[in-house]
Amino acid sequence: MAKNAEIKTKVNNASVKDFLNLIEDDQKRKDCFEISKMMEKATKQKPKMWGPSIVGFSNFHYIYESGREGDMPIIAFSPRKQNITLYIDQSFDSPLMKKLGKFKISKVCLHINKLTDVDIKVLQELINEAAKADLSKYGG
Repeated sequence: MAKNAEIKTKVNNASVKDFLNLIEDDQKRKDCFEISKMMEKATKQKPKMWGPSIVGFSNFHYIYESGREGDMPIIAFSPRKQNITLYIDQSFDSPLMKKLGKFKISKVCLHINKLTDVDIKVLQELINEAAKADLSKYGG
């Protein structure tokens, strides 16, 4: 079996608060602190840094058929240059998506420009759904 490639996205002891305070755009910084609170509420876990730029909550251990294995957060987000990326893939088939507002999705990510573009209550419900589904699936 081939040796596993080194996984770069690992939980670490970097300060989430310090990381978020480095966000230059005032609105994006405020939005990220709010998203952090929303995800903490959903998981009942404190945020942790995963790699240099992902804020994650809880975690699960995975093993692929190939033998590759590692740990990932149950739900997470990252303030990217173009938008805020939320890793809440369990919720994309939810009927709530129609009520969310302005967003884009990719394979396992929900991308929003700012919280004012979406319905905060709907976003909280989607985050709750994703956390609940993954916590029950992976036992986070």
